[in-house]
Amino acid sequence: MSVLLDRIRGIMRTRHYSLQTEKTYIYWIKKYIFFHDVRHPSEMGANEIAAFLTHLAVEENVAATTQNQAMFALLFLYKEVLGLELERLGGKFTSAKQSTRVPVVLTREEAAAVLSHLNGVNWLMANLLYGAGLRLKECLRLRVKDLDFGYKQIVVRDGKGGKDRFTILPDKLIEPLRKHIETTKTQHENDLQAGLGAVLMPFAFNGKHSNAAREWKWQYVFPSAKISRDPRTGQTGRHHLSESGLQKAVKIGLRKASIEKHASCHTLRHSFATHLLQTGSDIRTIQDLLGHKELTTTMIYTHVLQNNRLGVKSPVDL
Repeated sequence: MSVLLDRIRGIMRTRHYSLQTEKTYIYWIKKYIFFHDVRHPSEMGANEIAAFLTHLAVEENVAATTQNQAMFALLFLYKEVLGLELERLGGKFTSAKQSTRVPVVLTREEAAAVLSHLNGVNWLMANLLYGAGLRLKECLRLRVKDLDFGYKQIVVRDGKGGKDRFTILPDKLIEPLRKHIETTKTQHENDLQAGLGAVLMPFAFNGKHSNAAREWKWQYVFPSAKISRDPRTGQTGRHHLSESGLQKAVKIGLRKASIEKHASCHTLRHSFATHLLQTGSDIRTIQDLLGHKELTTTMIYTHVLQNNRLGVKSPVDL
């Protein structure tokens, strides 16, 4: 199994899959192998995959998204690693149908209340999620060069789907960001003096620019407080902050603000889109700011405002 898993990791890294995707695929592939009494995947096929996916849905009662995630991991294993087309093994798999849910959205007052209970770097990051519509990972992966104070915009590099896009940089955050960057620059200079200061570079720059990893413009805007070792390259340096820190801070903020909605960091991004719609922003513009490939994805925010837009009143109120 270790030989097979090393081969899977090697192929995924060659194709520039994220570390999170790598971990997820490895998890499902191992679970699949153990489910079938540690048989080698090449000895199994469509029937075994169907049995495993059925077990997840019926016995473990996983969500459709989780079941699809497991299916994609196994399709990758057979097609990209083992070179086997499942159609030839007698199987054809389609994604499980996912439920369409209206996103949880905070009112402006609720968003302000949550943000008021945050401070420091967490306050700054949460404001970027709400004020610029960033995903949590996009915020954490921001580099110094991605902040354009002159044009008041943020360049989101390699977002979901591998796309770059522009979004707005709120006026309110310009000065706090400048002060934050000054502090992190001092930290970076200290790292350089200690013989460190090299940051993980995008795949396209690996091996091309030997000194670029130590340049200030490539450093993360929100670097970790601790030096760590990259599990893939073995390189020692300062990575960006983890997702859990802000997630916990937002949960605490929601509790202190007495908000009972099932909200999270991503709710701030949903609120960004909804509040832009409320103030009359064009749906196409919002689509570009969010980085949605399809307009139908963005249109879900119109459902949140549908009753207000149609002027519907409850019979009780009348």
